[in-house]
Amino acid sequence: MDFFHIAIVILFGLAISDLIVGVSNDAVNFLNSSIGSRVAPRHVIMIIASLGMLAGVTFSSGMMEVARKGIFHPEYFTMPELMVVFLAVMLTDVILLDLYNTFGLPTSTTVSIVFELLGAAVAVALLKVLQAGDALGQIINYINTAKALAIIGGILLSVAVAFVVGAVIQFVTRLIFTFNYESRLKRYGALWGGAALSSITYFILIKGSKGASFITPETLTWIKGHTGLILLASFVVSAAFLQLLLMFTKVNILKLIVLVGTFALAMAFAANDLVNFIGVPLAGLSAYQEAAATSDMLHTTMEALAQPVRSNTVFLLIAGMIMVVTLWFSRKARSVTKTEVRLGRQDEGFERFESTLLSQTVVRAAASLLENTSRLFPRNVRRAVGRRLDRSKYRPRPLPDGTVPSFDLVRASVNLMVAAALISLATSFKLPLSTTYVTFMVAMGTSLSDQAWGRDSAVYRVSGVLTVIGGWFLTAMMAFTVSFTFAIAIFFGGGPAVAALMALAAFLIFRTHRVHRKREEVEESVEVFNLRKIKDSDAATAVTFEHAGLFLREVNEAYNLGFEGLFEADRQKLRKAREQQRKIQRWSNIIAANVFKVFRLLQWQEVETTQLYAETISSLQEISESVRDVVLRAKQHVANNHSGLLDVQVVELQKVRAAVTEILDRAAHNLVARECTDCDVIATKNRELRMMVNDYDHKQIKRIQDNESKTRLSILFYSLVWDSLKITEQTTYLLNVFQESLQVAEAHRENGETPPDMEPDTVTT
Repeated sequence: MDFFHIAIVILFGLAISDLIVGVSNDAVNFLNSSIGSRVAPRHVIMIIASLGMLAGVTFSSGMMEVARKGIFHPEYFTMPELMVVFLAVMLTDVILLDLYNTFGLPTSTTVSIVFELLGAAVAVALLKVLQAGDALGQIINYINTAKALAIIGGILLSVAVAFVVGAVIQFVTRLIFTFNYESRLKRYGALWGGAALSSITYFILIKGSKGASFITPETLTWIKGHTGLILLASFVVSAAFLQLLLMFTKVNILKLIVLVGTFALAMAFAANDLVNFIGVPLAGLSAYQEAAATSDMLHTTMEALAQPVRSNTVFLLIAGMIMVVTLWFSRKARSVTKTEVRLGRQDEGFERFESTLLSQTVVRAAASLLENTSRLFPRNVRRAVGRRLDRSKYRPRPLPDGTVPSFDLVRASVNLMVAAALISLATSFKLPLSTTYVTFMVAMGTSLSDQAWGRDSAVYRVSGVLTVIGGWFLTAMMAFTVSFTFAIAIFFGGGPAVAALMALAAFLIFRTHRVHRKREEVEESVEVFNLRKIKDSDAATAVTFEHAGLFLREVNEAYNLGFEGLFEADRQKLRKAREQQRKIQRWSNIIAANVFKVFRLLQWQEVETTQLYAETISSLQEISESVRDVVLRAKQHVANNHSGLLDVQVVELQKVRAAVTEILDRAAHNLVARECTDCDVIATKNRELRMMVNDYDHKQIKRIQDNESKTRLSILFYSLVWDSLKITEQTTYLLNVFQESLQVAEAHRENGETPPDMEPDTVTT
């Protein structure tokens, strides 16, 4: 078997890997709306999406030409040169997409494949020009500049178009149905649903049929000649069917529309994006077959690749099956989906992305523009629109498990229908626009219109959107650069270079898998703090204190790591302590949010009790900040390579540390077990620690007077000691509040009082 046989095998092996990592990233495109709205159980959503993908792959045949002639002119390349291009592209794509999946960021498989093809083709063209001694300007002859610019321009334009169209259609739809849409759905739902379903029929069946591998030219001609009739019939049949459902059944037609939209978007995704995963290997196979049919397979140029191609339906269905299996079993696909759902959710909660100066500026500018623009309309119009979009009285109906969907079915249906229509339209013109860009920007546009980005969450959501969009530009730069580099390495290194790059790809995928597992563990640790349906105030406060116990366990570990890293000058331990400290900060914010939710249950109790619980928030924040100070001071001291603590200071700090560790351990055990057997012991030990700290304070003053302890060491010693005391003081206060809550609950039971049930709401992170 020669090198080119092996290259074909490698290409198809990489195609399988690329299908796996690609679907893991692109699954968010068609799962976001159905999962975010919780339209059906997850397995039902997955079955419908799987069927849509299998149907969609048979419509993707016409898109395969992009990999053959969309970016470069094949007539200027020989088969070995194209093998270099294709191998570089596939290796880069697998590495790049897996990296984005690991961090849960949706990126564009279309942008990655386009810029990878561009980077590798430019690299090989550059080497050919240099070897021939031609001017560098000749490179442009090798690249299909017009088509490449059209594709790139279409991708960038789709971002703006998708956002604007999504925002406008959602605004109009919400004006019609409002947030309390159930009653209005009976009036206009059938017409609206008929329009939505007929638009999907038009774009996928009529426009998408151009690339279908199973539709004959005669059938295609008939469809083109009866476009109006098919569109009208689709609208009438869909509207009539939905109206009958509204009149004679209790079926929520929005659920039907969302599920059909999920099928349609999965179908559009497979039709448009399959080229990103198998287009290059199929092009490589065609190049090898064309070259093998000539007398000089190593030097014959590949004009044949410029001819129209119709892919084998069997190949497409095999690829579709691999995509379906990946969809069901990929853990990384869930991570990417979570990112988009959280950025578009209607309720408040823990925000993954931090506020940035850019996001603050964008929010202020948008708020100012909206305020100034609204003045152009009469006051009566503004009031009428405000009433239609008022969601202050909207209370989403909780699901059987007590949770609330991230957004409602109206927005989910708009997300799916708009995205599917735009993607299918692009597919019909053989423009491989980014399905990720379109679905993401449609989802963000509808979120904006639905006021999901409120004053308390806008900067974080905008920061997340800007992070994702910035990642898209980074995708293009990385794809071009890495593919360019790989192509040069393979051009000169041949088989050994390919083997080395495959080993590098395997190593990087292994490392990112471990990173993803670690990120999942962090996510799971946060999920512990999700309060589900709580029956009464006693149960809610008990669970909150249990969470505080888990919080103190993590505090104890980070606190000890900080001291160990300082005493041993171990930078690795201090880095780990810093990571745990950041997690502690997140946990304290989440528990504080849960406490605010619990306040709703305490309206029936005296104000003093509610205020008592409110003060626990301050205690949690004080503990978190004290741990942060301990870890950061220790980390900075070691990083700056300062002199170590005096032996006597180490001994004293070890005793303080031991006392703090015991108090935290006992307190955590009591809170998690929901008992207060050690409360008196902990209070006694806290008093003993306070006396110990005062004694060490006097001894440190003596050391300063004797010039034994320099200024820097003295500052560090005092900070560690007093932060340690602050941790135990606030921990003791937490236990006091907990003990009092137990007494209040016992008093309720003795008096036969029954706390009220919780409102249909959840505490989310």
